[in-house]
Amino acid sequence: MFKARQFLSLSVLSACLFSTTAFAQNAVIVNGKAIPKAQLDKLVQKSNQPDNPQVRDQAREMLVTRELILQEADKRGLIQKESVRDQLEQSRMGVLVAAVFEDFVEKEGATDAELKAAYETVKTQYTGKEYRVEHILVEKESDAKAIVAQIKGGANFGEIAKAKSKDPGSAANGGDLGWVSDNALVPEFSKAMVKLKNGQITDKPVKSQFGWHIIKVVDVRDVKAPSMDEIKDQLKQMIMSDQNWQKAKFAEMMQKLRANAKIQ
Repeated sequence: MFKARQFLSLSVLSACLFSTTAFAQNAVIVNGKAIPKAQLDKLVQKSNQPDNPQVRDQAREMLVTRELILQEADKRGLIQKESVRDQLEQSRMGVLVAAVFEDFVEKEGATDAELKAAYETVKTQYTGKEYRVEHILVEKESDAKAIVAQIKGGANFGEIAKAKSKDPGSAANGGDLGWVSDNALVPEFSKAMVKLKNGQITDKPVKSQFGWHIIKVVDVRDVKAPSMDEIKDQLKQMIMSDQNWQKAKFAEMMQKLRANAKIQ
């Protein structure tokens, strides 16, 4: 009697352990259909969201919704319906066409001639001047005028900028804005800046929507275009995002496929 009970207990325990293991391998079971945990992991990974219980719950619900729809479609006989099968085949072909073309473009890419032509076009946009500029920003005109007087009296521009400038982006660097083009700044600032020579400071404070500026031009240079190697990736993206290029490349791909095929 003892052995029989012991055997029964072991059987129940084994069944429980088996069920627990099987459940651990599945994300969810819908009407007896197990959805593997690997599918849940993949869906969470593709979501580009942090892997946490909330995201996993949302992903699991999405898997349940998909499975319920698949089961209901099968139950209603819709998968065997000709119009549905035609649409599924069209969707499948659409995915395959896109995948083949994407792989072709990835391997063939833009030609050297196309890259060079794109670079020559982009290079023409690099015109004008760049200014190495510093500034001090204050709220009141009276404070700005007092600072101008201090600087003319020999005070250090950078030290005053660190102590008094209200611009959080440049104050700690002595008011240095780095190299900028005239169209990168507000009009009032740019208009005053382009009139200054190297080392020159505005005689009067310049008002903008941000407050009152004291502007100093440290240096001026011609805008220089980057080399083709420096912007090669951007050039490729620009070329390959062009719809006319995509159409021509697709036609080229089909021409090559036909040339290598036996069509009777």
